[in-house]
Amino acid sequence: MTICASEDASALDSPPRAALTLAADGSYAARLARHDDAAGSWYPERWTIGGPEPYAVPLAGSQPEEPDSALLPLADGRVVIVRRVADRFTVSLLSPTGPGTQEVLVGAVAARALSLLPPAPGGTLGYALAPGAESTALWRVHGGTGGPERVAVVPGRCTGGVWLDHDGRLLAVDREVAGRTKTVLLDLARDAEISPLLQITEESDDRLLLADPDSGLLLVRSDAPGHDRLGWGVLGSSLPVRFPECLRAPDMAVTPFAIQPGRALLPESCAVAFRLDGPAGTRLGVWRPPERQLRQFPAPEGWLAGSGRWTPDGELLLPYTTAAVSCGVARMAVPLGPLEPVAGTGGPRTEEAPAAGVPVAVREEREGPEAAVPTGGVADAKIPEVAVPPDPGPPDGGEIVLETSDIVADSTASPQPKPLDAEPLDLPPHPRMCRPVPLQQAPLSAR
Repeated sequence: MTICASEDASALDSPPRAALTLAADGSYAARLARHDDAAGSWYPERWTIGGPEPYAVPLAGSQPEEPDSALLPLADGRVVIVRRVADRFTVSLLSPTGPGTQEVLVGAVAARALSLLPPAPGGTLGYALAPGAESTALWRVHGGTGGPERVAVVPGRCTGGVWLDHDGRLLAVDREVAGRTKTVLLDLARDAEISPLLQITEESDDRLLLADPDSGLLLVRSDAPGHDRLGWGVLGSSLPVRFPECLRAPDMAVTPFAIQPGRALLPESCAVAFRLDGPAGTRLGVWRPPERQLRQFPAPEGWLAGSGRWTPDGELLLPYTTAAVSCGVARMAVPLGPLEPVAGTGGPRTEEAPAAGVPVAVREEREGPEAAVPTGGVADAKIPEVAVPPDPGPPDGGEIVLETSDIVADSTASPQPKPLDAEPLDLPPHPRMCRPVPLQQAPLSAR
């Protein structure tokens, strides 16, 4: 299951009302739905989407829900609900019982704000962030020994939340300290020890948006290129962080929400799905690292925008709801074969070029015409790909490449950068991860 980052989070203050949260294994999902009455009141709804045909079950309680209640589906079909009650947040478990709903109070967290993190791998644990004046508390709101328990206090204001492994041990959060945001790693198996993970420059704000533990592919957002850009990198690789020009769309909000899983050690073969919000509405975007284009497709009618997941064989599943279908999943087949070069074009050439406002070495890759890529379809229907005028950007298109050291270096590398809060962690063997270190500028000799 692809791991996804949560919304930037003062969390429960203004959640996306139509958003659907998927369980860690993709078998269930949950959202706040509205009654078809004059009041339009809210109620929790659980979706079963792991079987041959999706269906929804209302989990309405004795009174309407507030629109700021947050839901977290578990792999066993129960749903964690977090409600604001005065100066605290109550945590309960919801499950269907015949025609009604069973609700079990788990406990409460005293906090001014509480943000649920994406479902932890395994589907049995739930975590949340509670920001304070100078630090952020990490809470295990479900799966502990006796109700919610605080498992760590992290200096600074933390938002986001991305899982980096399949065991629910390594959690990356974006931490703001002294006005700068960097991604740090929390090792939950070692009392949430902190180690820096993403730091492109000392002056830049660097955030981790998505990560896939199988391939090591990362999607990041940073202003290191001089302004806010989407980029990609690889855990444990010597490849630099790249900021493709095709992911820069001044007239649209481009938000990644899913990475194709199951591509062990093949990050460049992974497909990434994007939500595209622009003047013409919401569309679906699909991109892979070798491509120099962000393919756009019409979104399925009623798509719960920003929700969905990939299957390992490259099928994109997009939940939707319409007047005729209360619970549906559109299936979009995306071709995953190798990209063939266009006949008569040369290979990419690389040149050294300075970038104004970027205090690091950059490299600009330029290519000839992009390879032809066949279109996909939703619900077995052909969907036309939308032709998008190229963004001016650097001459001849291309991407900005920030020369950096490994995002996560091999334990044999030397010397190791000094961590911010703890010594480097000795982690179990992983094909892409041995010892977390900050992502920093590499020495010129490494180019």
